Amino acid sequence: MLIHNFLENSAARYPDKVAVIHGDERVTYRDLNSRAGSLAGHLQANGIAQGDRIAILLENGIDYIIAYYATLKAGAVAAPLNPGLKPDGLQSLLNNLEPSAIITNFKRERLLKAVDLAALNLKLLVIRSPKQAWTNTPCTVAAMEDYLSSTNSTNPINSINAIKPTNPTNSFNSTNPINPISSINSSDLASIIYTSGSTGKPKGVMLSHANIVANTKSICQYLRISQNDIQMVVLPFFYVMGKSLLNTHIAAGASIVLNNQFAFPATVVKEMAEKKVTSFSGVPSTYAYLLHRSPLPTYRDKLNHLRYCSQAGGHMAHQVKLSLRRTLPAHTEIFIMYGATEASARLSYLPPDQLTKRIDSIGKPIPNVKLHIVDAKGRILPQGAVGEIVGQGANIMMGYWKDPETTKKVLGPLGYHTGDFGYQDEDNYFYLTGRSDHLVKVGGHRINLQEVEDAIVGTNLVVDAAVVDIPDLLMGKKLFAIAVPINNETTPEDILRKCSDRLPQFKLPSTVLFRRSLPLSNSGKIDRSKCKIMALQHNR
Repeated sequence: MLIHNFLENSAARYPDKVAVIHGDERVTYRDLNSRAGSLAGHLQANGIAQGDRIAILLENGIDYIIAYYATLKAGAVAAPLNPGLKPDGLQSLLNNLEPSAIITNFKRERLLKAVDLAALNLKLLVIRSPKQAWTNTPCTVAAMEDYLSSTNSTNPINSINAIKPTNPTNSFNSTNPINPISSINSSDLASIIYTSGSTGKPKGVMLSHANIVANTKSICQYLRISQNDIQMVVLPFFYVMGKSLLNTHIAAGASIVLNNQFAFPATVVKEMAEKKVTSFSGVPSTYAYLLHRSPLPTYRDKLNHLRYCSQAGGHMAHQVKLSLRRTLPAHTEIFIMYGATEASARLSYLPPDQLTKRIDSIGKPIPNVKLHIVDAKGRILPQGAVGEIVGQGANIMMGYWKDPETTKKVLGPLGYHTGDFGYQDEDNYFYLTGRSDHLVKVGGHRINLQEVEDAIVGTNLVVDAAVVDIPDLLMGKKLFAIAVPINNETTPEDILRKCSDRLPQFKLPSTVLFRRSLPLSNSGKIDRSKCKIMALQHNR
């Protein structure tokens, strides 16, 4: 089983069903598969070979989905990149990736003009609706719309000095590439997803077809995803959770509603009701903003079709979970999930009927995955003992791209060492106790920053909060909180006063700084390094 077989199988079963809705655009499974096949054929005709990396520099949209599955059909490796990158960041990733092709649109032309493409040894640059001249470009440059048509040629645009296609043709009208690759194995590299660790240095997580297929099937099983589902996607596809939403719903023959307007959460809730969405997924900040900056509470009776909501992407405060349960319709199930890019997305989930009983648990392993709690020497610990969480299964990554040393540090005999610490209770439910980089020592006391953040969010006076440690002349370190207040009437003193009922004095932040929003990483998690910079600048 290969990843693109999900699309091909659904196109065979539900050819005329709408696969994707994006604004006024609709595309059926037949058309989606046909366009992906056409693009795959053109990729091959331009010299893209099996194993070549293709950088996908697109926001969520139908073009992204076509580019993703076309890359896989052609036997190449899909490497989605954040289209919001700055030139230096993009150049660094491209140098590391060494792609043979880039697929993008006119919105990123200025960005690519600021990058040294000549240093990349590119074969092909595909642009949707190009606006700029691409003369003197050392590769074939083509309009994506030409490559999606069965009647247009593969002749490049503005290609005075471009490399000519290696196998030009005027007709790609099948749903599969013109040179179908029968040698693709499920163990072959399928995708490279860049993720930043605690050091902030991007790491390319290598996922095989088998990794992603295994995780896709497991997720479909426990979420009971079927062809009757309509999933709203607000998370970016270049993030592993976004990618899993795409693959699972394409695999099930479901429909996907793309909404890139989360900056205006009211529009998201409105479309959920209008499109009769059955499932919604987000990270903690997604739900914090829906609860406090959208009309979600007033739409409770209009979300009759909403079967479940799922959350991953880091720890979500106890109070937010309870608020979400009170706000959503009673019939809507809430799945709390835990995972990592290195696990193709998912490692565990908490069954909805256990939410209030075990609200702080990350649940049990998903189907076909095992979790272990190990000590510093990698020995499995008994129930109740705190140690590092290690995930084991067919979904665990191949390793980090061009980084064998870091790969050796995290992949062991039992699987992937997550860097998260926790324990397993007597009923085999797992709990997180935090990460080593979330523990700080202040005035002789060891403090878990997550506990302080939860207390701040628990005041019900803020949308979200982050706590960092900064240098202090007297104590060595002190706690500094950055919070997003719910309204303009809230003061830092109000928050500290309420927190004092929950926390001892030594765990209270010395300062609470208000901001309209917290800096977030590409995956939607709080960017703690940027929060620390903000705290240091304010404390000067």
